[in-house]
Amino acid sequence: MNEIHFANPNLLWLIFIVVPMVAYYIYRTIQGGATIQISSIKSVNAISHTYKYYLRHLPFIIRLCAVTLLIVAIARPQSREVGSSSKTEGIDIIMAIDVSTSMLARDFNPDRISAAKDVASRFIVDRKSDRMGLVIFASESFTQSPLTTDKGSLQNLMTQIQCGVLDDGTAIGNGLATSINRLKESEAKSKVVILLTDGVNNSGTVMPPTAAAIAKSFGIKVYTIGVGSEGTAPYPAQDMWGNMTYVDVNVEIDEEMLRAIANETGGEYFRATDKDALIEVYKTINKLERSEVETNDFVNYLELFSTFVLMGLALLIVEQLLNYLVFRSIP
Repeated sequence: MNEIHFANPNLLWLIFIVVPMVAYYIYRTIQGGATIQISSIKSVNAISHTYKYYLRHLPFIIRLCAVTLLIVAIARPQSREVGSSSKTEGIDIIMAIDVSTSMLARDFNPDRISAAKDVASRFIVDRKSDRMGLVIFASESFTQSPLTTDKGSLQNLMTQIQCGVLDDGTAIGNGLATSINRLKESEAKSKVVILLTDGVNNSGTVMPPTAAAIAKSFGIKVYTIGVGSEGTAPYPAQDMWGNMTYVDVNVEIDEEMLRAIANETGGEYFRATDKDALIEVYKTINKLERSEVETNDFVNYLELFSTFVLMGLALLIVEQLLNYLVFRSIP
């Protein structure tokens, strides 16, 4: 932001010197110049005034402006630019979300997958300076979005996640391995995977402990989240007539394995038994993984002294030219 600043503001009081200048000019004007005795002024009054009569005070006005500009110049006007520069140390984050059919259980409102998508979308909005990506997994894993700073696009891809797009199963190791592949070449100061699942690893070609060891070798921190209520949860199913119904199924989450992955990589394990608890989990992760922002304030000065001096001198020259060439008076 640019603003005018004076290095010697006290000298601006000299502007009041124009007051006695104006007073003296008025006094001289009233007193008049040389006198000529004439018998009658009738013939004088009949003479029409030229433009010189109406502009006779112009040289003095120009002189006042010149003096004012010179006084402003000695007060050293400066253009001051005040601002700040910031350097952000962002974090690269991959969100790995389980899309197996068990995520359709209704112990979350309206179901686990919808709650997970909604809460993760809010988390995306809060991470303004970070690159984020999205991986989904069931019996296999798939990159829904590579690392990007386009949060609008990422949120749009998040809404398109649905269960059933991959063969059913829970390949936690594969989901983590795909996330690692998206982060291993990253040069970010901090690399994070947030892995969300509601089950037990029962498929895939990469075992979770192996994936955790690989993540550790690349300096990737893994936060694991187990979603599901305690005991049983209503799961959508069809009855013998083809009608939609709900049956209670046991909630089985391999918390020991998820906790081991988090501990191996320096992350944390969280259990969310409802949507509100899941919101709190993401809030906690948001606080734990903060981007570092370095801000430097600066002030730049541009001297305007010469500009005002040149303007003042130019006006003095104009005044002299007017006095000697246009308004020249009889001595």
